[in-house]
Amino acid sequence: MEDVEGEAAGIYAREFPYLDCFVQLGIAQGRLIAVEFPASEPADAREDHDLLDRLQAYLEGADDDFADVAVALTVPTGERDVLETVRGIPYGTQVSVEKVARMTAGLDPEDADDVELVRQALADNPAPIFIPDHRVRDGPSAAPPPIEQKLRAVEGL
Repeated sequence: MEDVEGEAAGIYAREFPYLDCFVQLGIAQGRLIAVEFPASEPADAREDHDLLDRLQAYLEGADDDFADVAVALTVPTGERDVLETVRGIPYGTQVSVEKVARMTAGLDPEDADDVELVRQALADNPAPIFIPDHRVRDGPSAAPPPIEQKLRAVEGL
């Protein structure tokens, strides 16, 4: 994966009317570390970043899976494995929590604990959109529900 393009480490945010909120990115050491959806403009954020430009194009219909974006995952190993699996779900494709468990090495979709691990990883996702938890139809998303639905609509899900 390539380093996150654009400016140096810091907080970047831009308003996206389609989402009815700002999207805030945390960047450190050339990697995306966090995505948040504040209702108002963060005081310390800059708005010029290549990822925010790409996000705008995506929301306007560009087919971008953001697979080349370096994301720093500081989550437990089991959750990391699940989120790396979710990163591989192609643009415009929707899968179930059970399918994510089946696709993740070492997990059993028949095991309630493994299914709960998938759900927990989705809920704790530090980088929604860039780790597309909105493509898991019956799981939680780290993005607020209205944003999750709009992301699904963009991809025709």
